[in-house]
Amino acid sequence: MTQPVRVLIVDDHHHAREGIREILSADPIFEIVGEGCNGLEAIRLTEQSMPDLILMDINMKVMDGLEATKEIKSRFPYVKIVMVTVSDDIAHLFEALKKGAQGYLLKNLNPEAWHEYLKAIAFDEAPLSREFAQRILQEFSNKEKPKAVSSPLTAREQEILSWVAKGSSNRDIASKLNISEHTVKNHLKNILQKLHLENRVQLARYAYEHGYFQN
Repeated sequence: MTQPVRVLIVDDHHHAREGIREILSADPIFEIVGEGCNGLEAIRLTEQSMPDLILMDINMKVMDGLEATKEIKSRFPYVKIVMVTVSDDIAHLFEALKKGAQGYLLKNLNPEAWHEYLKAIAFDEAPLSREFAQRILQEFSNKEKPKAVSSPLTAREQEILSWVAKGSSNRDIASKLNISEHTVKNHLKNILQKLHLENRVQLARYAYEHGYFQN
């Protein structure tokens, strides 16, 4: 039996926390272990309840979600953090990822999308959305074209990296390359370790910056 995913909710609006709680309560895999209203509370509650996953608002008083994320990831690197926001400002999202967040969710997404995405994050299977993959490319569109460099990755790993950058899920990649999902997961673990990266968004940026993105 799969262990429940212990979740901490951090948002400075009571109704927002209530809404998130209601969404998560529809799936028994999620167990809410605490709620906070600012970054300092997020740090305290993380130490106190040791959650698996934190849903963190970005803009909060006392300490915002970005600074809290940086502090929590430095002290509790195993904790996965997903930023929950009404804004899809690319600058905010990149900053959150730099601080160590594993992903982001827009508050206006339907509950089914929340469940699917958060379970994928919790179990290290979350694909990069195709829209966000495209926005990463746009972010670098005015920069100098990447130059080919020697790579620590095998040919197969480079191939998988290019599909990740396009937003393909593990299942999609397995189907395209005629290998198992388990094999894809193991390749991704090796790729992340070799490149010293943490998540698929960082992989997509690396793919573009080093010329691996295939149109």
